[in-house]
Amino acid sequence: MTDVKSIAKLAHLTLTNQELKLYSKQFKAILGYIDQLSKVDTKGIKPTFQTIDNTTNIWRNDKVRPCLTQKQALSSASKTHQGYFVADHVFSPTNLPSSSFPRRRESIKSKEKQDEYGAILTKVDSKGTVGHKDLFCTKGIETTAGSKVLLGYIPQYSATLVKQLENLGLKTKHKLNQDAWGHGSSGENSDFFPTQNPWDKKRVAGGSSSGSAATVATGEVELATGTDTCGSIRMPSAYCNVTGLKPTYGAISRYGLIAFASSLDCPGLITTSAKKLKKIYKSVAVPDPLDATSQSPSRNKTKTKPIKTIGVPKEFLLKGLDPKIKTLTLKAADQFKKAGYKIKEVSLPHAHLAIATYYIIAPVEASSNLARYDGVRYGYPRNHFGPEAKRRIMLGTFASSVGYADKYYEKAAKVRTLIINDFKKAFGSVDAILAPISPTPAFLLGEKVDDPLKLYLMDIYTAPASLAGLPAVSVPCGFSNKLPVGMQLIGPRWNDLELLNLAEKYQQLTNWHKQKPNI
Repeated sequence: MTDVKSIAKLAHLTLTNQELKLYSKQFKAILGYIDQLSKVDTKGIKPTFQTIDNTTNIWRNDKVRPCLTQKQALSSASKTHQGYFVADHVFSPTNLPSSSFPRRRESIKSKEKQDEYGAILTKVDSKGTVGHKDLFCTKGIETTAGSKVLLGYIPQYSATLVKQLENLGLKTKHKLNQDAWGHGSSGENSDFFPTQNPWDKKRVAGGSSSGSAATVATGEVELATGTDTCGSIRMPSAYCNVTGLKPTYGAISRYGLIAFASSLDCPGLITTSAKKLKKIYKSVAVPDPLDATSQSPSRNKTKTKPIKTIGVPKEFLLKGLDPKIKTLTLKAADQFKKAGYKIKEVSLPHAHLAIATYYIIAPVEASSNLARYDGVRYGYPRNHFGPEAKRRIMLGTFASSVGYADKYYEKAAKVRTLIINDFKKAFGSVDAILAPISPTPAFLLGEKVDDPLKLYLMDIYTAPASLAGLPAVSVPCGFSNKLPVGMQLIGPRWNDLELLNLAEKYQQLTNWHKQKPNI
């Protein structure tokens, strides 16, 4: 408990004694699981910290562009004085609680449900057609990232993807619920209320893009944006029987996206079919001068080829996978085989290490990205972070601290390289990979909230592609006990359109994606 208290201090978090006891117990289990990385031979392996095609930096000439006025920049500040932000005094006693920071408001009002599934956070325009995950900044429209820390925050600009869709005539209809900051696989980590699954309101909708998948499933919106850092588009798409794309890392601009884990965050799209996804993807997957990670020199030079051979990773079909999901996955492979595709078993021998790897790399990046939230420039102080955000901030602070960075962060980055190499080897003999998305169908609300490690392990099949920066499409492939089941199609970097063609072919052969919940 003393160690957790020290970590919390480093992370500028104030914990109650009850929280200290809880996190101490949880960290012991999580770090015990992560310790399996120490047994992996990574001698001579270079660490992978970023997946942008071996590009170490993107240089551009400075250009003077219009920017926020001083009034706009100060508009969300807790307190100002003569054009400056007002912060806590640097010589204040270090034991002051975070609530001592000056704030605009004395108390936080929770948001109210806007629909029966808890999928909508803010109604914007009834004539709109698009729902945006609340991680995307929308000019003049409240953006919370699903967290009370940002309750009341009104951005002065919109994310690039939001503007691109507006230019296509697709106006914003709703801002959508999500796990706070993108931290979660179920939609239960929203600071406001969990999203319920339209197929069974007693079950989760998947996360973190829970509201995005749920509103597309109900027909409330035709298209929704989402982000996928470790399955956050694929998981809810599978649970809600919709089609979602996690693009190649860098294919769609991250500008204006509230960052979770910068080397993993992928803005993407959710709708009802691969055909619709393909049409929108072609319009928004372009380099953005405001996002260096979208400017890969490889995006237009990579030679893609039609998919003829599909690999099924044997490691994804072992113990832990629901037998009915295994059957549906293999049936999907058989349908491709009948359609003329060659099906081949492949191996991803380090895939089982993906969760342990991810839960070092992602929290380290999250702790860095969330360090800016102090209640001074915008939002509320750090004591308003939810339980999962605090857990990840502290885990990342610990893993990147002096004396532990080599043992945890660098080690995880080397295992990440091994996972990437596994995919490269597999794609030497196949053009795409077909795999399950989740070990089980949508589980009951509250079933896993008391054991974060169990919830983390739900991402076991989605983490590998995220760590490697690969494109993946979530496609409905059947039902288990009346609950939707999805599969994922994974391809080499920049093979997004060929994957969408493959998904469209499957949806021409089946009608799973046309099934709607009884609402």
